[in-house]
Amino acid sequence: MQIMDAAALVAASLTRQEQQEIKRRQLAEAAEKRQMEASSRGIKNAYSVEQKKKKQEEIEKRMAASGSGGEGGLRM
Repeated sequence: MQIMDAAALVAASLTRQEQQEIKRRQLAEAAEKRQMEASSRGIKNAYSVEQKKKKQEEIEKRMAASGSGGEGGLRM
């Protein structure tokens, strides 16, 4: 019962704005956790997948900057 009393006392001492900020933070953390779980669902090595994705984006970015457009540069 003391835990409930302590929690009620802490909640009462916080302003409404502080309570809303705490709730927002908790919701954001929960959403981030769900996102991480969903992104790694079915993937054994999520880090490896993320690295490959970043590498592919970097390659695409370089190709766009060079202006080659993926034509390969071979002449016929």
